[in-house]
Amino acid sequence: MTAQSVTAGAVQVVGGIALSPFLIGLTQLAKARLQGRRGPGPLQPYRELRRLWGKSGVDVESTTLVYRLAPVLVAAALGAAILLVPAAQGAPGLGVGHDALALAGLLALARLSVCAAAWDTSNGFALQGASRDLVLSVFVEAALVLSLAVAALVAGTTDLRGVVAGTAGSQPWTTPALGLAAVAFALVVIAETGRQPVDNPDTHLELTMIHEGPILEYAGRDQALLQWALAARHWLVLVLAASIFLPHVQGTWWQLALLPVSLTLLCLVLALTETLVAKMRILLVPRLIGVGAAVALLGIVTWLVDAL
Repeated sequence: MTAQSVTAGAVQVVGGIALSPFLIGLTQLAKARLQGRRGPGPLQPYRELRRLWGKSGVDVESTTLVYRLAPVLVAAALGAAILLVPAAQGAPGLGVGHDALALAGLLALARLSVCAAAWDTSNGFALQGASRDLVLSVFVEAALVLSLAVAALVAGTTDLRGVVAGTAGSQPWTTPALGLAAVAFALVVIAETGRQPVDNPDTHLELTMIHEGPILEYAGRDQALLQWALAARHWLVLVLAASIFLPHVQGTWWQLALLPVSLTLLCLVLALTETLVAKMRILLVPRLIGVGAAVALLGIVTWLVDAL
């Protein structure tokens, strides 16, 4: 194993596990400053995780093993996804492979576990949030798979390391296919991170929340696991956006050096989007994500036409 492979693996694991909450904190800080507020520091998510980890969990009456296992299963799925998504093209194999379709399956498993736990609690607001999340997931997962499919066609492989290498440089951007996929994946990032106009991460109103609804009954360490899983989801989609759907250079060392810059830029873009765009009506959100899926499908058609 070479030095660049070891370094890429360390960035991938340490970044996904330990640094992912920092991305949420950085986005919150940038959003507050754009709105003229002081806002919490970028380390605030770590303080919240420490506070939650020091508290005991809550056993909801009449719940089953589905409720108890959901936080652990969600954290395990996101942990496996972290091992799957490379930080650079020279990332090592960590036992789970790097297949793009496996990533989609792990993200779907985490979402299904949370929604099943919400059904297990029979809480009205949790069920409402879970039903909304499941409806949106149909469109989000379609947009995710189709946008990754465009990148895979351009690179000639579904291995994410090969996709990162195959979309590097200027040549892949000479055709509009990858640009269309980037537009679709931008909507996936907004939806997966629970940002406006899809969701409002700052609200705690039961009638409007989506991602927070299914986890209303959790507390203590269970809640800490779920909050960390949300941060890990931020890391995964932003790393994919930076490594595939933004123009990037060849070479593992260059990609690792530029990754913090790209992630910071993407956090600032998320904060700016939330500042400028209001939350959309819930019934219109599937249409927006559906447009993203259609744009990605158009990217596939464009690539096939160019290949002929």
